[in-house]
Amino acid sequence: MLPASPLTRVTAFAGLPPETLAWLAAHGEIRRFAPNEVITRAGDEAEFMMAVLAGGLQFYMTHNGNREPVFRVEAGNISGVLPYSRLRVIRGEGVAVGETTLFLLHRNKFPELEQASPELVQRLVSLMSDRARLEARAQERDDKLRALGKLSAGLAHELNNPAAAIMRAAEVLATNLRARPTLLQQLVQHCPSPEALARLTALATTVYPPSTLPALDRSDAEDELADWLEEQGVPDGFQLAAGLLDAGLPQAILQPVLAGWAPAARPAALAWLEGQVTGLRLVQELQEAGTRITTLVTNVKTYSHMDRGQDFAPLDVHSGLDSTLNMLGFALRGKNLRIVKDYAPDLPLVQGQVSSLNQVWTNLLDNALDALPPGGEITIRTRLEDDFVRVFIIDNGPGIPAEVLPRILEPFFTTKPAGEGTGLGLDIALRIVEQHGGQLEVQSEPGRTEFAIWLPKSNGIAE
Repeated sequence: MLPASPLTRVTAFAGLPPETLAWLAAHGEIRRFAPNEVITRAGDEAEFMMAVLAGGLQFYMTHNGNREPVFRVEAGNISGVLPYSRLRVIRGEGVAVGETTLFLLHRNKFPELEQASPELVQRLVSLMSDRARLEARAQERDDKLRALGKLSAGLAHELNNPAAAIMRAAEVLATNLRARPTLLQQLVQHCPSPEALARLTALATTVYPPSTLPALDRSDAEDELADWLEEQGVPDGFQLAAGLLDAGLPQAILQPVLAGWAPAARPAALAWLEGQVTGLRLVQELQEAGTRITTLVTNVKTYSHMDRGQDFAPLDVHSGLDSTLNMLGFALRGKNLRIVKDYAPDLPLVQGQVSSLNQVWTNLLDNALDALPPGGEITIRTRLEDDFVRVFIIDNGPGIPAEVLPRILEPFFTTKPAGEGTGLGLDIALRIVEQHGGQLEVQSEPGRTEFAIWLPKSNGIAE
C-alpha cells in the first residue's frame, strides 16, 4: 500500500478522512517524470485523473502547425479526467515542468470511489464544473480571436483589391492630367470652328455603352479602329483605340464628327478626346473602388456592432446574415462555393445582441465552409413560423455521420483531428441562441446538413 501522506499536498484531498486517503493510495499509483518529459500526447485516450504532487504540467495545443502553450497545472492541483467527465481523448500535449511527481487514478476506479467517498467525488465534480466553465470561456475567447483572424485575413484581401485599383487608377490619371495642357495646345493651334469643337466636346460628355464584345471580337475591333485612326494621321493608333472603345466610341460614331475637321487637325482632336474620356473612366474607377471600401467598412461596423452597446434590441436578421456573408466572402470565393439566399419577405425583427448573433452565423457558416468541397452550395433560408423567426443554414456536403449526430452539440466534442478543433463552436452557438430564448436544431444526411435556429420575434422597432 502507498503511503497516504503525499496525497495531502493536493488541495482537493485536504481534510479527507484517513480511510479515504488510504483508499486512494491503495487504488492509485505514483509516477515520476524527468524535466520536459512528455506525459500525454494529443489523441491519447483520456484514462487517468492526474494529481500533481511535485513539479508541474504544461499543456500545449497545435494550431496550424504551431505548438502553443495553453495552460499549466501547478503542484497541488488536479488535471486529466474526472468523475462524470465526458472527456475521452486528450486534446493537447502535456509536458513535465521540472522533476514532476503525479498521483494517477484510472477512470475505471471512479464508480468505486463514489462508494468509498461521496464527499471527494462531489469535490471533484465541482472542480470539473469550475474547470469546464473557465476552459469554455477561454476557448470562446480563442474561437472569437481565431474567427477575427480569419475575417481579418479575408478583409485584408478584400481591401487590397480596391486599394490597388485606386493606386493604379490614380497613377494613370496623374499621367493623363499632366498630358492635358499639351493636348489642349495642339488642339487650339488648328483653330477649329465652334461647331466642330461643339460636336467633339459632345462626344466627351455623352455616355455611350462601352464595348461588351467577346475577347476575340474585341481584339479585332481594336485592330480595325487602330487602322482607321492611323488613316486619320494618328501615329500609333492602337494606343488610342482601346480607350475610345472603352468609352463606347467606335469608328461609326467618330467618323461623322471628324468630318468637319481638317485632316491636319484630326490627330490632335482624337488625342484630346481619348484623353478626356479616359480621364472620366479613371474617375469612375476611383469612385467604384472607394464605394467598395466604404461598403466593406460598413460591413465590419454592422458585423462588430461598433455603434451600439451589448443590450438586447430589435434587430434585422437579414442584415446580420448579409454582413457575415460579406465578412466571409474571401473564404467562400476561395472554395468557389455557391450561396443561395432564400429570405422571407417582411420578416419581423428579433430581440437580441447583434455581435452575439453574428457569432452564431459565423460559427455555422464557418463549419459549413470547412465541411464542403470546392464548388459546394450553402443555402440560407429564413421563415416566420408563429411567433418565431427561423433561420436555416443548409449545405450539400457529405453530412454528419449518424453515430456522431447525437453528440454534435455537446461541449468539447469535435470530429476534427486533435489540435485542430476545440469542440466549442457549436456549443457557443447553442448557448447564445438559448440566451436569446431560442432553440438550435440539426439534421443531417449525406448531401444535406441543416442547422435550424428558432428566435422569438420582437415587438419593438429597429433603431
